[in-house]
Amino acid sequence: MKTKGRINNKHIAYVDFKSHLLLLAVPFLLFVIIFIFAIPSNANTYLYLMLICGVYALSYGITYYIHKQNILRLWQHLEQVVHINDTTYELVNLSSQYDSEKTFLDALLQKAVSAIDDAEMGSIILVDKNTTRLQFESVVGLDIDALRKINFTLEETFQFRRTNGRCDKAVVINNMKNINAKSTLTNEDQHALLHASIQPICSTLSSPIHIEGELYGMMNLDSIKMDAFGDYDINLVNILTSEAANAISLYQKSKKIEIMADYDGLTELYNRKKFDATILQWQHNPELASYIIILDMDNLKPLNDQYGHQAGDDALKAIAQSLKALWHPEFLVARYGGDEFVALCRGPIDTLEQQITQLQQDLAACVHGIHFSYGFAQYDQDWESAFKQADNNMYTQKRLKKWSAPKSARN
Repeated sequence: MKTKGRINNKHIAYVDFKSHLLLLAVPFLLFVIIFIFAIPSNANTYLYLMLICGVYALSYGITYYIHKQNILRLWQHLEQVVHINDTTYELVNLSSQYDSEKTFLDALLQKAVSAIDDAEMGSIILVDKNTTRLQFESVVGLDIDALRKINFTLEETFQFRRTNGRCDKAVVINNMKNINAKSTLTNEDQHALLHASIQPICSTLSSPIHIEGELYGMMNLDSIKMDAFGDYDINLVNILTSEAANAISLYQKSKKIEIMADYDGLTELYNRKKFDATILQWQHNPELASYIIILDMDNLKPLNDQYGHQAGDDALKAIAQSLKALWHPEFLVARYGGDEFVALCRGPIDTLEQQITQLQQDLAACVHGIHFSYGFAQYDQDWESAFKQADNNMYTQKRLKKWSAPKSARN
């Protein structure tokens, strides 16, 4: 739940008049009582009393002012932390609106740059787990094409060197020219790093992003100012990258759930539910007719019985990969259930028939031989009628194959 704006910071360090009066009056009263009963009365006594009361009032005022400023600074820090939490909360809750992880990271980085006062630019660098090579994935205010030409590994970064290879904390570099001069990068790569922005980068705050215990990447926030970042910024960025890691992890999990809900686990094609929902957005072309094509395997059971279920699964995946290569992503392709596949394509029908016939020949030549029957039907507006017609045509072809086959094969 978003929390920003729930508390008015004007009242955070506010002490009302009655409280001030009480805090001043009680000590004054004690001073008067002490002077009256413990110290002999004379002119100097009252002068000392007034002096002590004045010093106390002045000290009280200075102390209160310092206290108020400290409270306000703490409140500003809290506001920034709340802003960071709200940022990641918003991103996670809107994750379904992002088409890819890169667009999600772009939005995350933009929020991060705006959250740190002196950050004017920034980047997210991803780490290849197998090779430890790095790639700039998202940038703000930098030339990503120039940065992606840089060929470097995790071991060549100052994040790695400053943490002795642990990459477990945020580090600040307040003179980028000097730090890069000591690296093993080529002169061209060093120049690209420093001049990927309109003005040379002077300071960088780099924080690692760990997801489920593994280094996912690094978030770098950059400034054209020298000594732009301090301990306060490090604390904020530690919070930010921790929340960013949670946001990225949740985004990845939500996408995995989305894939599980929309795709067939074996063939990685759309499942029936996703296909039925997607045809509602199908755009008809007045120049090319739309056709529904239903494919059904002829020999899945014999493959399972003779070679095992793995052979049957391999056959289904081979059909799926062939259909995906042939028609995806221009057309809709799905595993509709069991050994049945469905595709929604645009004509001309002669081309589609040639493609499907060639596909039959190619798959029949595979190991163990994969055979299927198919049916076409033109789709205008009535989906149920077109589907039924294509299904009937497919079963007609299947029956013709069965009765034209040798008697021994039919048995």
